[in-house]
Amino acid sequence: MFEPKNYQRETLEWLRRYLEEARFAGPQAAFAVLRTQNPQTERTPYRALAGLEEVPFVCLRLPTGGGKTYLAARSIAVAAQAYLEQEYPLVLWMVPTNTIRAQTLETLKKPGHPNRLALEAVFGSRLLVIDIADFAQLRPQDLQDKVVIVVGTLQTLRVNSTEGRKVYAHHEDLEAHFVSVPANTPGLERTPNGGIKYSFRNLLTLHRPLVIIDEAHNNTSELSVEVLQRVQPACIIEFTATPAASSNILHAVSALELKAEEMIKLPIVLTEHATWQEAVRDSILTRQKLHDLARLDRDFIHPIVLIQAEDKGHEVTFDVIRQFLIDQEKIQPERIAVATGA
Repeated sequence: MFEPKNYQRETLEWLRRYLEEARFAGPQAAFAVLRTQNPQTERTPYRALAGLEEVPFVCLRLPTGGGKTYLAARSIAVAAQAYLEQEYPLVLWMVPTNTIRAQTLETLKKPGHPNRLALEAVFGSRLLVIDIADFAQLRPQDLQDKVVIVVGTLQTLRVNSTEGRKVYAHHEDLEAHFVSVPANTPGLERTPNGGIKYSFRNLLTLHRPLVIIDEAHNNTSELSVEVLQRVQPACIIEFTATPAASSNILHAVSALELKAEEMIKLPIVLTEHATWQEAVRDSILTRQKLHDLARLDRDFIHPIVLIQAEDKGHEVTFDVIRQFLIDQEKIQPERIAVATGA
């Protein structure tokens, strides 16, 4: 059996503590409590999603290579026990691209894979992992006696107009899920004649899924929030290496923690500086040292410095750093590359 690393256990433990607290105190108050206990919890106030103020909405930050998918798989049992109080929850697992969707599906389905084993360790054989395109295959019995994990891209649900989109359309194949649903059930979309629409969206709304979002920085638009409002999740957990400004970072794992667990093989040397100017200047000097060393090799590669600036509206934006490099460090403008979201 694949055993989690220390930083993975710690991350899941903080998630458990938060959800247990949120079940009684509410998501915002629970975040405030955890913030006083965990040095890795974000210092800024909790930011609830509009229309979902009572839904726990937290982000777990892990560097690339930290095993986000494995942790996300293990987080299902944590959420089920600590907050949802469901033996077999419905999980909507959202990823940013079709490539990642295919990879995630493969690892969650493949016998013997650590991600699959993480699920089987808790739920045994009572598991059903499907592509969101195959939702019509779901039976009411599946949602009663299995953990159902539906993997899809954000783009599948993130549309301005739901008309004509498969996940929002009426499907007779889903009728069995709505047989005993009262006609006046609130929050469900209706057909033109006023009846309940047999749609996957309505099925999600009825069961209020646990939503897992991979690479959460792709989930910041108003349209993405609207998608979550449509689905009405019971709990939202984000996993990313680069959180959005609106993310509620419950726990952050450093690259050094990954290195200590031998998850990163390259050497990491961490140096703290009093100001960002000192950090940039020292980085330039270090790059020059590496450059001089690399030149001793016949087929050397020029080392580069990668500087992550702050978002627009903050103090140290990319244009501030760029001007500092030109004015103070005498770097030629053509040797400075800039990559922004725009």
